[in-house]
Amino acid sequence: RVTKPATRPSVLPGVQNGSRGDGDEGGGLGPHAAAPQGDSWGNSPARHLPAPPGRTGVLGPAPCPRCTPGTSGAKKWIFLLSVVGFAVDLGNVWRFPYICYQNGGGAFLIPYTLMAVFGGVPLFYMELALGQFHRTGAIPIWRRICPIFKGERWSRRQHGASALPSASSASTSPSTTTPSSPGNVTWTNSSRSPAEEFYTRKVLEIQKSGGLYDVGGIRWQLLLCLFLIFTIVYFSLWKGVKTSGKVVWVTATLPYLVLLILLVRGATLPGAWRGVLFYLRPDWGKLLSTAVWVDAAAQIFFSLGPGFGVLLALASYNHFHNNCYRDALVTSAVNCLTSFLSGFVIFTVLGYMAEMRDVEVEDVARDKGPSLLFITYPEAIANMMGSTFFAVIFFLMMITLGLDSTFGGLEAVITAVMDEYPQVLAKRRELFVLGLITVCFLGSLSTLTYGGAYVVKLLEEFGAGCSILAVVLLETIAVSWFYGIQRFSHDVKAMLGFTPGLFWKVCWAAISPALLAFIVISSLLEQPPLVLFGYQYPVWSTSVGHLVGASSFVCIPVYMVYKLVWTPGSLKQVRATSAWPWGQDAVP
Repeated sequence: RVTKPATRPSVLPGVQNGSRGDGDEGGGLGPHAAAPQGDSWGNSPARHLPAPPGRTGVLGPAPCPRCTPGTSGAKKWIFLLSVVGFAVDLGNVWRFPYICYQNGGGAFLIPYTLMAVFGGVPLFYMELALGQFHRTGAIPIWRRICPIFKGERWSRRQHGASALPSASSASTSPSTTTPSSPGNVTWTNSSRSPAEEFYTRKVLEIQKSGGLYDVGGIRWQLLLCLFLIFTIVYFSLWKGVKTSGKVVWVTATLPYLVLLILLVRGATLPGAWRGVLFYLRPDWGKLLSTAVWVDAAAQIFFSLGPGFGVLLALASYNHFHNNCYRDALVTSAVNCLTSFLSGFVIFTVLGYMAEMRDVEVEDVARDKGPSLLFITYPEAIANMMGSTFFAVIFFLMMITLGLDSTFGGLEAVITAVMDEYPQVLAKRRELFVLGLITVCFLGSLSTLTYGGAYVVKLLEEFGAGCSILAVVLLETIAVSWFYGIQRFSHDVKAMLGFTPGLFWKVCWAAISPALLAFIVISSLLEQPPLVLFGYQYPVWSTSVGHLVGASSFVCIPVYMVYKLVWTPGSLKQVRATSAWPWGQDAVP
């Protein structure tokens, strides 16, 4: 990952003097040119393409300024575990099972599979290939792809709060009674179960908040939990892959061990078969509903996480000739199968609850969202033999799932910013990571208040919704339509020795962008009112939510205007250099 000293002085960063480098006329990689080879450090080969209009020379190799010889060859298992750890999160455990039975049971697997094949996996493959070829973070990469879209990468999401309720619940799980045991909390509402009373009144103490108007003070117990989480995150990321590569061995593999234990235990419970039938029973009429297809597409895109910058950052540590095509297929399959497996883990236990209560499974599974994890499932665990053990490993699994997602999201930001400012941050990674973690910690304080659950719900609905998918849509357009499918396919051939097939090209250029546009438009047209624990969100909160979502998206047009106004040259020259850094006619 270390770039050797240039043999000739460069005119501009990333631009070397000279007109040709491989025998092609004009310095371009012709259709019969041999695939370029990386150097002994695994650096990507020089892309000898013509320089943008108004400049001389050819583009040089894609350097990796943050890497040292010791970190250049991040081992295969570190990469795969990191990708799986990022992609498999809490949404795989609770969201997929819930939307599966809500949208037709077994019938839902049809739209889910189609959306994965034609939308999620192609973009997953595209982002891995981009990161591996250009070997840089999500901000500076746009100088090589389409500079005018650089504002697209200043949008980021934070997953730190996702592990917070898990940490609080886990801290009480090892007690003599489980979190949902009646002895732990005094009932105030006979219509609520002991688990719901414990979660809302003991863990969150939401009764001390008047809603978004009055979120109340900060709960010190949650503050300590969050501090512990971010301390773990810091010492996992401060040295880069040297430390995170060791941590993911635990955080990425432990959830599968716990899922296997819970699956075996759930399958042996009386009534488990009722939950499985409810989970997989097909309702073919649901396939005629547009909402089902929207849910399937949203689930696969948010689960795999293409376009968020995390996959790009992780792939940038790979050897240049690593088979990212195989990696994309394997990790995508693992992610989807994990979601499917989690459904059995959840619904075998819900079937057991229905059997014990002598009610229908749908009456037990009425909770949706995180309530399924923090209320319904723990209540079922409380009625098992060895309930304390199963409660501890269950919440420990959720903590590791939240940590892995946090690792991925923060590593994307760290990699992008350090690659953008290597001279300043190259030798100050520890301080930079500490500053970033501190900012995230302070930004999360509002979620630790008595009304923090209301804040989390608002951010979840608007901050991580269609605004992120709109950003992913623009990235897909920038790569497919501006950078060009042919040039991108040539990059893949340089790495892997073969050109992507027609299926992948059609998905990148047309099908995947169409699916993303379909989700974004449908999400904007259908926005049900927000309700949490019976609290109806005020009208003004919707406006605040839209502002939160737009805050990330607005970076794109603002940077476009800045680029067009401040770049020297005529409008025609500026447009050419901003949209096509190699020139419009430089497609190999």
